[in-house]
Amino acid sequence: MIKDLTAKYANSFRQLIKFGLVGGSGVLVNMAVAVVMNKLNGGTVNSRDVIFPLLGAWNFRFTHLVWIVGFIVACVWNFQLNRWWTFKSHKHAGWFKEFWPFLAVGSVAALVGLVLKMAMTNPTSPFFLPEPYFHEDRGLQSREYWSQLIAIIITMPINFIVNKLWTFRAVRAGNLAHHDAPEVEAAE
Repeated sequence: MIKDLTAKYANSFRQLIKFGLVGGSGVLVNMAVAVVMNKLNGGTVNSRDVIFPLLGAWNFRFTHLVWIVGFIVACVWNFQLNRWWTFKSHKHAGWFKEFWPFLAVGSVAALVGLVLKMAMTNPTSPFFLPEPYFHEDRGLQSREYWSQLIAIIITMPINFIVNKLWTFRAVRAGNLAHHDAPEVEAAE
């Protein structure tokens, strides 16, 4: 029985490991984007700068921009690696046909991650990362970096499950079904 289970789930386990490695490289890409953007903005001490006001007391801050740009760059990076290596779907479906569902899944996880990051960096939040461990004057101990990393780690399982079950399976299956269907001649 264990042998049957092992054989049945071996491919999924390999894909999970590969997805994790790709995700790990994506975390590095995302964090590199965060570091570069914050350095260009004068450091993480400026991460809460308001870029433009939103409705009421809400503002779009530099930290939100960092999250969005990091997500987009890492999303394209992860998509391409997962497409070629993890799920090997590049032979079965077009790039954009798989990218839009991948982006949609990632966007949901990114939205959850942005809320988590906001909660960890907002001083009025119960989830605010506490001093003395986290402080914007301490470089790598910055709330900006740790909240980004923690939010990525929390949302990673959502990405794997939905991408495995939908993006790289359903899109490919739909494409294969379309190619395998017999051609029907139009009636004159």
